[in-house]
Amino acid sequence: MTAAATLLAVALLLTGRDGGARILTWRTAAIPVETPARRTDHDPLAAASTFDVLAACLASGMAVSAAASAAAESAPPALARILSRAADMLALGADAATAWSDPGPPLDDHARALLRLARRSAESGTALAHGVADLAVESRSDAADAAKGAAERAGVLIAAPLGVCYLPAFLCLGIVPVVVGLAGDVLQSGLW
Repeated sequence: MTAAATLLAVALLLTGRDGGARILTWRTAAIPVETPARRTDHDPLAAASTFDVLAACLASGMAVSAAASAAAESAPPALARILSRAADMLALGADAATAWSDPGPPLDDHARALLRLARRSAESGTALAHGVADLAVESRSDAADAAKGAAERAGVLIAAPLGVCYLPAFLCLGIVPVVVGLAGDVLQSGLW
């Protein structure tokens, strides 16, 4: 009777009173938890979504430093470093040319474009939100072009093994029997 009661208690603990399954999680300090905002894998659309967040924050009337700080939280690492640096420098009162200056060599094209756009916007006084929104559209287009190019390369790479497999089979099963049959007919008809 005690074994049955124990099993019933364990079943109720795992499923709950409503019958739905519960997931029990056990966390320790030794297991690192990866947050989706700082993943290290390369997402081609991460820069575009960061630019969208930055453009939305700027269009809503946030200060450039606050908008850059908000967008840095979900940005890819290189872009997050630039946005955080610019947000900190702008919050401390630095001029825009200094805040949006090039921090160093590990920059991608999207980060360089953002830096140029922010410096140009600070010099000319144009709205940064529209330029950043255009930059998001451009980076999405670049990601789509890269995906299309990868798909086309995969199609070419798939065709080579198929040709290696099917061409000998076509020759052996399609061409060789016809040639042997014609050669047999020609040799029997009058060359001997």
